[in-house]
Amino acid sequence: MYIRKIIIAVAILGVIAFGIFGYYIYNSVFSSNTNFDSGQEVVYIPSDANFQTVIDTLRPLLKDPEAFQLVAQKKGYDSNVRPGKYFLEKGMTNNELVNRLRSGNQPVKVIFNNQERLEDLAGRISEQIEADSASLIQTFKDPEYLAKSDFNDRTALGMYIPNQYEFYWNTSAEEFRARMEKEYSRFWNEERLSKAKEIGLSPKQVITMASIVQKETAKVDERPKVAGVYMNRYKNGWKLDADPTVIYAIKEKTGNFDTIIKRVLYKDLELDSPYNTYKYRQIPPGPIWMPDISSIDAVLNYEDHDFYYFVADVENFGYHKFAKNLAQHNRNKQEYIRWINKQGIKR
Repeated sequence: MYIRKIIIAVAILGVIAFGIFGYYIYNSVFSSNTNFDSGQEVVYIPSDANFQTVIDTLRPLLKDPEAFQLVAQKKGYDSNVRPGKYFLEKGMTNNELVNRLRSGNQPVKVIFNNQERLEDLAGRISEQIEADSASLIQTFKDPEYLAKSDFNDRTALGMYIPNQYEFYWNTSAEEFRARMEKEYSRFWNEERLSKAKEIGLSPKQVITMASIVQKETAKVDERPKVAGVYMNRYKNGWKLDADPTVIYAIKEKTGNFDTIIKRVLYKDLELDSPYNTYKYRQIPPGPIWMPDISSIDAVLNYEDHDFYYFVADVENFGYHKFAKNLAQHNRNKQEYIRWINKQGIKR
């Protein structure tokens, strides 16, 4: 009888112990283990990460890192770490956390526009994917690649069509460039190529012209009209006489692209640079800015008119006054000069 009681007691203790162990396992797997107040946190797992890297990264976000580690090992995640950008929600269990991390990389939206140089583009992209700016700029300027793709240092910026794209966070610099080359080819479809041929420009010249148009006006609805002025000058063998190209030439000459120039002086027009369209008749050797799609299409579909001149409209800021002849333009220009002098803008 005594032995039987002992056996029953041991059995009861075993059931209790098993229950406690089962509760611990259940709690480890299915109880919330997040330790942040915000609704969502973003976690980056680098391409060279191992399981310890993941644990160190998650530790500040977890109530019980050891419980997460136990579940991750039981589910085989410790030997199958996947790099990427992951969104973790408040209240997730260890089971959900592991499933999220082993589900594979989640796409991220990459957005870029209004970049002046490849260096600026590299900096912008490095903020959104794993590749750093140094590897990106080296890839963008790779001479062998540029030669093979029929680009050079001056035209390469035009290959990157500004828009919103989906990438995996751990996209490499080479993978990003390859995708952008495909997007460039997709952008220049038969319709756009046909329009470029019709107006007598190559796609690269269209993009360069579009970069000038965009720097001249921020008003999307005015861009086809401004493009029409430059196309009138170009078709009639005139120099483009575009102030933004002179500003770019000054920046390139000084190497200071951070400088802000609001006023072009007469002495600037003598600067010897292929970008100085007051000195040289041809279209500049490359874009002076990353033009929006609206600017590119404004050139391809430029407004057909008889205007050859324009100057900022001081009564309708952001827009311009257009003129068909020099006498009319000079009157408009004097009005602008009086206004800019009154503002005290000397440079």
